[in-house]
Amino acid sequence: MPTLEQKSTTTYPSVNGVVVILLFDFLPQHRSWAWLKLMQGNAVLFKSLSGLLFAKVMGSGEGGGFGLRPSGTHQGLILMFDSLKTAKQCLLSTEINHYKERTREFWQCVLTVDSCRGAWNKKSWESTDAFINELNLEKNSYIASLTRGSIRASKAPSFWRYAPAAQKELAESQGCELAVGLGEAPIIRQCTFSIWKDTESLRNYAHQGAHLKAIAAAQKHDFFVESMFVRMSVLHMFGRWMGKSYGLNLRPFDSLAMIK
Repeated sequence: MPTLEQKSTTTYPSVNGVVVILLFDFLPQHRSWAWLKLMQGNAVLFKSLSGLLFAKVMGSGEGGGFGLRPSGTHQGLILMFDSLKTAKQCLLSTEINHYKERTREFWQCVLTVDSCRGAWNKKSWESTDAFINELNLEKNSYIASLTRGSIRASKAPSFWRYAPAAQKELAESQGCELAVGLGEAPIIRQCTFSIWKDTESLRNYAHQGAHLKAIAAAQKHDFFVESMFVRMSVLHMFGRWMGKSYGLNLRPFDSLAMIK
């Protein structure tokens, strides 16, 4: 999965909203249901969730999502909504509850966008600090990083020579609260999402060791057809993932901690 941040001077049309990310580890008896949802893709979500601006139904790899072999039970949703209200409605919706009730572990997060470089499907994500300012929320120190890339097929073997070391360092980095690899398509359309205690922890990981070598290689060898790096602020996270429990809420998301 990509952990590479690349510079881009291209200007893209943007979308502006509140981001919701959900992770699911399905019970074995619901594996077929989960695969059907993955095959159906985004269309069902746009029909069932109001205010939805952007949606990706993502598969995952084994070993926390970073293995080349696909996981039979792990999936993720990456969504963007037009307001905090519709983001919260998503987490309480029938569609998302259908996912949750079939899992042995699930995790959810609501975020606002601090900065974005690059694009996903030729769309950039616009800063949404206005949502925090409008509600007079005090930011906590937790931040998130999302990096996605469409890898050139001819460069995939080279990319995957650099990726494992950077991914191993990511999982072991001080201050990394959660790290997961997701994918739209095996091998060539990949995404890494991580949560950090503070900006310094993310910076320490990003600018040294195997990750720094991977960045240099990506820039030198032009690994990606399209890539995007997003930094976000965490408003709410709750659930259990890879055996670890999470709970963080800022007003107006306090009540979401009661969702099962």
